[in-house]
Amino acid sequence: MRNFILLSAVGSLLLAPVFVSAQSSASESLTKNSVFVNNCAKCHGKSAEGRFMAGPSLVSEKVTSMSADDLRNIVTNGKGRMPKYSGKLSAAEIDTLVQQIKSSVKK
Repeated sequence: MRNFILLSAVGSLLLAPVFVSAQSSASESLTKNSVFVNNCAKCHGKSAEGRFMAGPSLVSEKVTSMSADDLRNIVTNGKGRMPKYSGKLSAAEIDTLVQQIKSSVKK
């Protein structure tokens, strides 16, 4: 039993970098996107983890579990205090942001 626990712990440590790497690379692509940096980071934070009394985290499970159509609608038409970005961003830029948000869940 003791060997099993030790082996499990070692295995978890060996696999942890794989999961962290996959997770961080997805959110890095969002935060390195110039459209995000120039239009979203002011409210959602440079790391997309949200800002107190501003925009919510874009890497939370709540946001990333939303449908792509819902996210696209929010970015395009705005919601609450978030302004609409139709006319300011192209459909392709909005689609890229939505794809990057969907792939950047942080647990």
